[in-house]
Amino acid sequence: MAKVNELVKIMPESLGCVIVAVDGNEGSMDALRWALDNLKLRSSTPDSTLSPGYFLILHVQSPPSIATGINPGAIPFGGPSDIEVPAFTAAIEAHQKRITEAILNYAMQICSEKKANVKTQVVIGDPKEKICEVVENLHADLLVMGSRAFGPIKRMFFGSVSNYCTKHAQCPVNIVKSKDTSSQA
Repeated sequence: MAKVNELVKIMPESLGCVIVAVDGNEGSMDALRWALDNLKLRSSTPDSTLSPGYFLILHVQSPPSIATGINPGAIPFGGPSDIEVPAFTAAIEAHQKRITEAILNYAMQICSEKKANVKTQVVIGDPKEKICEVVENLHADLLVMGSRAFGPIKRMFFGSVSNYCTKHAQCPVNIVKSKDTSSQA
């Protein structure tokens, strides 16, 4: 992870698009605070053709089938196996929408104190793949994300989104560790 001074030397006031990935973890909000406090975005000048820089707060929702980790099950005895239960799916989607709104509202509350140029985006899919996809599509200058500090056992089962992004994102990645990162199994 590059230190703040190293990042500023590499990209002084030239950052156009900084993506900050947020989820329901306080570590992601620490990453947002870090970005707002330490990064200087490109400003707009009359003689510049470049637009002013902005922070993009990115939240990735899991698809309803992944979010629940359960499947209502196939209909037995040769019945159709690809039928969704509409009420079940709608309830999960409504719940995810409420979670997303709470996460983005909290993030925007943090941003309101800093008077930064901020946009938000929500995508649905696998977080590690979708984050890298948005980075590529927007030609981001920097990706900032928190670290959940999973221990080796949890990391083996859940994987590490930040680790995947450091290897696959098409821009520099800054991982911000929370102040209370205690390794847990």
